Amino acid sequence: MKASLATVFCLALCGCLGYHVGPVKPYYLRDVHTIAVPTFKNRTLVPRIEVLVTDTVIKQLQQDGTFQVANGDKADATLTGEVALIRRLPARSVRGNVLATTEFSLALSVKYSLTGRDGKDLAPPGQAVGTTSFFVSSDVTSDERQALPLATEDLATRLVSQLSEGW
Repeated sequence: MKASLATVFCLALCGCLGYHVGPVKPYYLRDVHTIAVPTFKNRTLVPRIEVLVTDTVIKQLQQDGTFQVANGDKADATLTGEVALIRRLPARSVRGNVLATTEFSLALSVKYSLTGRDGKDLAPPGQAVGTTSFFVSSDVTSDERQALPLATEDLATRLVSQLSEGW
């Protein structure tokens, strides 16, 4: 009776070997605990979009909690990026008039790289894309401007999950 109880207890403990509580970083980022995020570069014609994207990525890194955000000289790694593309495509047209659009799809693309203190790449360069859709009222430009933060949040979620989960 005691031997079988001891066997069951040992098997129960062995089943938990290798389990970790908390965030599980990719193996190649095991030594990275803090990340610096300087303002991204803007390769588009939309003014100040780089500040919105950078702020949203920093907030998402803080919310995720896998890495802490730090200043450049104190960080283990630096996340640099550039807003490469903002694309607005028609998604739905007006019934009876295929040339008029009622809904647009908005895609925001960022190219990024993660480098260590020594300047070497810690991960291969990556790309993240955030998308959203918006309906058109009288002014398409202001409707697009209001949809940009939603696409930016989607982009930041995808970028941070690529870093923290490795895919």
